[in-house]
Amino acid sequence: MIDLRLLREDPDRVRASQRARGEDVGLVDALLAADERRRSSGSRFDELRNEQKTLGRLIPKAQGEEKAELLRRASALAAEVKAADAEQGEAREEAERLLGSLANLIDPGAPVGGEEDFVTLEEIGTPRDFAAEGFEARDHVELGRILGAIDTERAAKVSGSRFYYLTGVGALLELALVNMAIAQAVEAGFTPMLTPALVKPRAMEGTGFLGQAAENVFRLEQDDFYLVGTSEVPLAGYHMDEIIDADRLPLRYAGFSPCFRREAGTYGKDTRGIIRVHQFDKVEMFVYTTPEEAEAEHRRLLQWEKDFLNALEVPYRVIDVASGDLGASAARKFDIEAWVPTQGKYREVTSTSNTTEYQSRRLSIRMRGEGGVRPLATLNGTLVAVPRTIVAILENHQQADGSVVVPKALRPFLGGREVLEPVAR
Repeated sequence: MIDLRLLREDPDRVRASQRARGEDVGLVDALLAADERRRSSGSRFDELRNEQKTLGRLIPKAQGEEKAELLRRASALAAEVKAADAEQGEAREEAERLLGSLANLIDPGAPVGGEEDFVTLEEIGTPRDFAAEGFEARDHVELGRILGAIDTERAAKVSGSRFYYLTGVGALLELALVNMAIAQAVEAGFTPMLTPALVKPRAMEGTGFLGQAAENVFRLEQDDFYLVGTSEVPLAGYHMDEIIDADRLPLRYAGFSPCFRREAGTYGKDTRGIIRVHQFDKVEMFVYTTPEEAEAEHRRLLQWEKDFLNALEVPYRVIDVASGDLGASAARKFDIEAWVPTQGKYREVTSTSNTTEYQSRRLSIRMRGEGGVRPLATLNGTLVAVPRTIVAILENHQQADGSVVVPKALRPFLGGREVLEPVAR
């Protein structure tokens, strides 16, 4: 959530942020009104309680009619205090509800607009010209079949659409990618983490995933657990309700976990293959740092993501995501999109978001420094989302006979294997 003081002092900035996101601007005025009711009802409650305390001191000393009048006033006052307390509680709940519904303030540097209004920051690598090489590129589904690496047909039989098996070299490829990502993260100073896949509502809500993103979240209603769509959720919740000494920052964690997404609203999109699925594995970077250092840390996360894609020798572009395409918690987000030859376009493989103080306020995570105790900043960045990265590797490094050349940086994690060979049919 945002800082209420900022809302009171500069509501126009908050309105502009809501407008840029394409969200309800009226929420700002509703929150201002609720906040005013909360404060005024609180003041009224304090006044009545002070009067009640004063009467409590006067009554024992009073006599006769004066005492009777004070007792009558005390009786009436008790009812007024009870009513004021109830009014204060209702106003507080309403203000907190509205504050929880308000998205993070957009970074002034983020492009304004909808999904297609992103800004391309750079393009790295050159897509191969398969026609010039004398053959037509196969898509990852066909390559996965030839290599004995991907099986979506049996997954559909067992679990339904948007599920998959990684088999043989496909399974080894996932493990290699995960180990390569963790090795890079550890080298960069991250603490590796294996995180829970089930979390309580507060953790999911605190990271901002029960607002606009709620339709894509799996919930176990009987047990009141949520399946995480990213280890960002348990990593953000790791220090909730804690105060962290500023000299310990930044705290950097690299979490490996399964991720579950309903993919609601994507009917008919990417139904072939493993680009858009309900379950996949991912290594996620997560950082706790000072608000003053958050922007620089965001650029570092982006660079670590670029380093990983560069090592895989896959063409990609970096985009600055437009305001209307940001999640509720993100002030700014950079996506890396890898080139998918058979689609003739770039597809997202990683993203990194600066969520400023939004999540830490919701999860009550603070830092203690020279200036006292205050909220800190959190950031997240995908180091490797396995299925889409496998798509990028298979399609970009394929050969005419259906084999796939293993990027040099990945070979040590595949037992030195240089080429993925077609299996006997």
